[in-house]
Amino acid sequence: MTTFYRWTTGNRCPTGAAVLCVVVALVLAACSSAPTTPTAAVDTRAADEAAIRAIDAAWTKAAESKDPAGFAAVYADGASLMAPGAPITTGKEAIAKGFTGMMADKAFALSFGPTKIEVAKGGEMAYELGDYSLTLSDKKLKAQTIKAKYVVVWGKQADGSWKALVDAPTTTTN
Repeated sequence: MTTFYRWTTGNRCPTGAAVLCVVVALVLAACSSAPTTPTAAVDTRAADEAAIRAIDAAWTKAAESKDPAGFAAVYADGASLMAPGAPITTGKEAIAKGFTGMMADKAFALSFGPTKIEVAKGGEMAYELGDYSLTLSDKKLKAQTIKAKYVVVWGKQADGSWKALVDAPTTTTN
């Protein structure tokens, strides 16, 4: 204690200063860490693609079964459906309501399947390109079928599940 007192009050005490310097050096050495090399993230893209393909299979079965709740369950809460010639429908509930009306049509039939799924390297987003076939009644109650392409943007949720964020069917046939 006397050594510390003399050192802090300006009195020379080389032994106390040396001890203090050693202690400070040891503390600094303990606090500093050697740079670490970042660990490579695990590439889950193949598993994520397989998960999205499984969701697609269940999604199309819900459409074939005319199950609007099951169909809409694939969408994120704030998802958007961008159907050709229609205003953007936003929100899982609004999308379910729209499909409830469509699925009530006796001629309703919808099938689709991906031709390409690309998962981002970070594994948080993906997009899907595919073909669909939609049959609905026209004004004369005659069944009309549209065969075209679609784009779906997927987002990985906090629980690790995938949900459709944007569903954009087109009228493009090629």
